Amino acid sequence: MRLLRGISALALAFGLSTAALAADKATDAAKPAEAAKAAPAALFQPEEVASEGSVTVRGQRIDYKAMAGTLVVHAKGWDDAAKPKADDEAPAEASMFYTAYFKKGAPAADRPILFVFNGGPGSSTVWLHMGAFGPRRVVTADGSHTAPAPYKVVDNGESPLDVADLVFIDAPGAGFSRIAGKDKEKAFYGIDQDVYAFADFIKQFLSKYQRWNSPRYLFGESYGTPRAVALAARLQGTDAVDLNGIMLLSTTLAFDFWADAPQWNPGNDLPYIITLPTYAATAWYHNRVPGGRPAELEPFLAEAERFATGEYAAALIEGNDLPADRKQAIAEKLARYTGLTPAYILRSNLRVNLGQFNRNLMDETGQTVGRLDTRFAGPSLDVLSKEADYDPQSTAISSAYVSAFNDYARGKLGYGAGKAFKLFANVGDWDLKHTPPGAGYAVDGAANLLPDLAFTLKTNPTLRVMVLGGYYDTATPYFEGRFQMRHLPVPENLRGNISYKYYPSGHMVYAHEDSLKALHDDVAAFVKAR
Repeated sequence: MRLLRGISALALAFGLSTAALAADKATDAAKPAEAAKAAPAALFQPEEVASEGSVTVRGQRIDYKAMAGTLVVHAKGWDDAAKPKADDEAPAEASMFYTAYFKKGAPAADRPILFVFNGGPGSSTVWLHMGAFGPRRVVTADGSHTAPAPYKVVDNGESPLDVADLVFIDAPGAGFSRIAGKDKEKAFYGIDQDVYAFADFIKQFLSKYQRWNSPRYLFGESYGTPRAVALAARLQGTDAVDLNGIMLLSTTLAFDFWADAPQWNPGNDLPYIITLPTYAATAWYHNRVPGGRPAELEPFLAEAERFATGEYAAALIEGNDLPADRKQAIAEKLARYTGLTPAYILRSNLRVNLGQFNRNLMDETGQTVGRLDTRFAGPSLDVLSKEADYDPQSTAISSAYVSAFNDYARGKLGYGAGKAFKLFANVGDWDLKHTPPGAGYAVDGAANLLPDLAFTLKTNPTLRVMVLGGYYDTATPYFEGRFQMRHLPVPENLRGNISYKYYPSGHMVYAHEDSLKALHDDVAAFVKAR
């Protein structure tokens, strides 16, 4: 009405007749119907399929309602009042798939809700869903290749459904999630773009299922850990949505620590320092410690950590000025913690990246150890290669997870007919620029999410954080998370909000059954402590 009154006044000012104005009004009245007819259909529509089930956890039968569906989220800058545009100009949007499990008979106001996601970036959340927390899980071989189908899927007695409702979320473009619209990849494939989408999803979910007053937790794995930290900062700082806790599995919050290719960033020796304890764990596991394997793993790791942050770090800092005799001495000590020969370590200038280590630890047997879980080993694809050409752990279990989830989703959940399940989204060149809280601009250089976590802890001092990891993970070494938290810029009284749990497993700690049981107990205790 305000727009029509404005048009009327403008017409009269230009001397149009009353009859002409009336004709114009009649024409304008017809336009909305024509516009609605010509407007393109929404790119996506929310979906929802309900089912029911039960699972027994720690002797307690839990009856639940499962909801499998999608919510439609938009990119930053989207205006819900904007006029419809042509199909090829429609703003980007994402249909984000989720599976939610609600315990029957539990009052929503008192019942915690746990939002769960994997990382990648661009990974679906099949891993945590079918391996760790869902009411059904696929059984895979521990430390070796899982035999082909039929795969064994069992009730998951370690699901945290005994303490919280669960929401498994697939990132835009992954799993059953989809993206569409103009510049859709640019709109969703980046650190901050991804966080904006997840924040939109969570707020919509809380509204749809009337869970705004439930205790709220995030659980992120791998790249899901920087996502969780940045997401918490956004929810807290922009949307005024506090969280009760964040759980970070296989933590990596400062990207300068990545040990995949540190040789292209000379002068930054942190990746070699934080990865060394995992090399030591792997050498211990495969009985490659010169002079014999120590009786216990954890004291050996504590020794490796002290060496890594002390004598080894000091030697690396000296760079080319390190005297030859000291370099030789360091190489010999590194041999104890890596299982590699001093000669090889010297040729590598005391700096062995994870691809070199995984490929060469068991070189004499022609085997490569896993990247995500070094307990796994498989034949080297090229026995003359410098670095690992594949990950034996991924090839050992991926088929089991994909097959089991497709069967479960399409059968038990009743979702997925006519849709392809995508294990990973094709994220291409992921936008690594990030704007920390308070910065006002994207900071140049490798992203670092520690300022986000510090901001969230300072503005929500009741927030608790649990850092979890596996000793045999070279992708996100367990010591990386611990080392980074030592440098978190928060006052002493907030450091007690952070706890640590580590397991004799790899990146996906739940791939080891005893670690899965311990993970359940640690998550349950964390949630109950609110």
